Amino acid sequence: MSELPLKIIAGLGNPGPEHQSTRHNAGFWFVDALANRHGGEFRDYRKYSGETARVTIAGREIILLKPTTYMNRSGLAIRQLSDFFKVPPEQILVVHDELDLPVGTARFKFGGGHGGHNGLRDTIAHVGENFWRLRLGIGHPGTKAEVIDYVLTRAPRAEEDAIIDAVNTAADCIPVLLELGAEKAMAKLHARAVAH
Repeated sequence: MSELPLKIIAGLGNPGPEHQSTRHNAGFWFVDALANRHGGEFRDYRKYSGETARVTIAGREIILLKPTTYMNRSGLAIRQLSDFFKVPPEQILVVHDELDLPVGTARFKFGGGHGGHNGLRDTIAHVGENFWRLRLGIGHPGTKAEVIDYVLTRAPRAEEDAIIDAVNTAADCIPVLLELGAEKAMAKLHARAVAH
């Protein structure tokens, strides 16, 4: 597979300062990192139910999205933005926290189910399964009963640093994804993750 013509990168999270530093907002951290690197500035757009920023990465214009709908209704914002710009699901990358990956790992993936993630569940309901995902590992608390509190609290400093490191490593791979395709980007990202 050669270059990947992404048009939208949506980070999943919850709006508001009280949620900003929680594990569930790792997707927001990622699009914030891309905006900072590439000179984008987020603005709130009601018609997309989210904040958007435009950036140019590897010569391609990308729209970054942070839904302001809360996690469980993330798909609404993604659907509104993709409908307005006529972007098919295959050109969307959704970035989210992932309980089933160790803290500080990151993985690209195309398609599949929601794995119990409510943001993905709603996105699939609105646009189908055929979009790209970037999964940012936050680890698992051990039991299902603890998951809600776990994702909605801040990680200990060492874990948070590891997640931020994974965010930056994955951000390094976005130009590769756009120019050389998913296979090369996956190889770069996943090799870096193994080396840590």
